[in-house]
Amino acid sequence: MHQCLIKINYDSILNYFDKRSTNASAESFNAKIKAFRNQFRGVRKVDFFLFRLTKLLSYTFSICLISF
Repeated sequence: MHQCLIKINYDSILNYFDKRSTNASAESFNAKIKAFRNQFRGVRKVDFFLFRLTKLLSYTFSICLISF
């Protein structure tokens, strides 16, 4: 079973060692959205929720750009 997983993900594994790239930033981004969504459970105005979400994501994206 483990050998099959290695064969399936062989290119991704090599990509990490060649370029040191992972999907950690995407996973972090998804976790922030999920936490934000859980915080606003029961929101009555969907447009307000989406407004707040775009503000959070634009702030997060600007921090990512500054760190590079």
